[in-house]
Amino acid sequence: MNIENYRLNCSLVLAAGLLAGCATGVQNPSGVSVTEMRPDERGFVAGTGVESQDLVRVADKMSRGILGIPQVTRAQGTPRIVLDPVVNETRFPINKDIFLTRIRAQLNSQAAGKVLFLARDKMSALERERDLKRSGQVTTGSDPNVVEFKGADFFLTGKLSSLTTRTTKGVSDYVLYTFQLIDARTSDIIWEGFEEIKKQGLEDAAYR
Repeated sequence: MNIENYRLNCSLVLAAGLLAGCATGVQNPSGVSVTEMRPDERGFVAGTGVESQDLVRVADKMSRGILGIPQVTRAQGTPRIVLDPVVNETRFPINKDIFLTRIRAQLNSQAAGKVLFLARDKMSALERERDLKRSGQVTTGSDPNVVEFKGADFFLTGKLSSLTTRTTKGVSDYVLYTFQLIDARTSDIIWEGFEEIKKQGLEDAAYR
């Protein structure tokens, strides 16, 4: 076999291999692969703003703080909480209410019924279901005339505030996370927790 035939055979083998790879659904085999990371781990794609590790850190601290107050540990019955939207005063256009969502999910899954959250965001669906029961269009295991919606004992809300410094050397962001548990009857702030995080970087990042 001469050199030209050898090169031709090698090219055909290489082309066949590439076609076989495409047939199996492999995309860009020579590109950068995706790295799976823990949510509380700081990755190599990072900025100075609010990121997943901050969310985990803040939500964990707030959950522990809520469970430690006397109004929860010594409550007569199970306290019921309504989530009130978080105020975002930072420069980052993030999904601010994801903090409350994680706090609620963490307490519901790990607090063994020490607190209950009311699904006020589902009130329209709940009212329709109640009306269907009262009209007899659907069956119910209890008296359809009894309104079973519970009132809130507390409101849980929060605020994200920040300070930003930007120079030719980079950008610095300080973010203050504050959360409050408010008595629904008296408006007293019975608990407040906070966490503060500061980051600096050479380049800014886009957040969505």
